[in-house]
Amino acid sequence: MGRMPSAQRRRQLVDAAIRAMTRDGVARTTTRSICAEAGVSLSVFHYCFDSKQALLEAAIATITDNYVARVMSAVEPGATLRETVRGALQTYWDHVTAHPGEHMLTYDLTQYALREPGFEHLARAQYEQYVVSAGALVEQVRAMRGFEPKVPVGTIARYLAAAIDGLTLQFLVLGDAEAAAGQLDLTADQLVLLIEG
Repeated sequence: MGRMPSAQRRRQLVDAAIRAMTRDGVARTTTRSICAEAGVSLSVFHYCFDSKQALLEAAIATITDNYVARVMSAVEPGATLRETVRGALQTYWDHVTAHPGEHMLTYDLTQYALREPGFEHLARAQYEQYVVSAGALVEQVRAMRGFEPKVPVGTIARYLAAAIDGLTLQFLVLGDAEAAAGQLDLTADQLVLLIEG
């Protein structure tokens, strides 16, 4: 394989890690298996990342950034607040139902980080990133609408992150699409109340 910019190599390794961990689980995925998945040598891994921990951090950030970008691109300027919120939730949810393995991976990453000595901070960083991402979405909606939410944005962001986390896990366990749709409607209604008061 020819020379490739280090940022592109890092992305290649992160994408390979996400595929390998989704398929095999975090604990069973080694740096060697990630390199094999990416089609690169172990020396390329060590050139791009200081450790597996650094790679896991990059994987968590990539997964979350992808979710946020997908949801934010679905926000329609002319829609009502309820339509905006429900549409954003649906965009995220469509990804959950289309790629359940990737969403299972996020829980696997959390559990792995909490159990592996020295990796605990990754779980905290993962959930902090969820809250920051939810806050960015709320801020985008606030800016579009030109008003201040009745509840602080940080509080709404934590509620949204917790609600989505719970709904996702519940769906992955129970697989009840009808119940999930009802819960998404209820979550949208609650968010609108928090924003509008």
